[in-house]
Amino acid sequence: MRRTMIAVGLLLGMQVSVVGAAQPTLAQQVVEGCKTDLESYCKGVTPGEGRLLACLYAYEDKLSSRCDYALYDAATRLDHAVTALAHGATECKADIAKHCSAVKAGEGRILDCLQKHEAELSKRCKQAKKDIGLD
Repeated sequence: MRRTMIAVGLLLGMQVSVVGAAQPTLAQQVVEGCKTDLESYCKGVTPGEGRLLACLYAYEDKLSSRCDYALYDAATRLDHAVTALAHGATECKADIAKHCSAVKAGEGRILDCLQKHEAELSKRCKQAKKDIGLD
């Protein structure tokens, strides 16, 4: 459970969702799944800077099974998204350097750049985009 809580610590306050999936953000998933627990144990905690996660961690032994599952599932989704991102970055590294080196990373700008250069991308990069659902 401790490992799950640490992984989920990366997502509270972030708007991460699995690439290509119409799902709630990971933070929304945890807040919804842990709604009762948050109201019971963390009512007076101001959200942000990991405070809600710290509160849940402090009450780890008292969390409902629904909250436990929400945390576990969010950590699994986060792991999947990070793996997909790493795969895409590795396979498209040369294309990013060639076509998007002047683009500031973040907020989907690199992906937008790759989309604009779709016809010029390597087979490896095109396949990686397809593998992770960006095609």
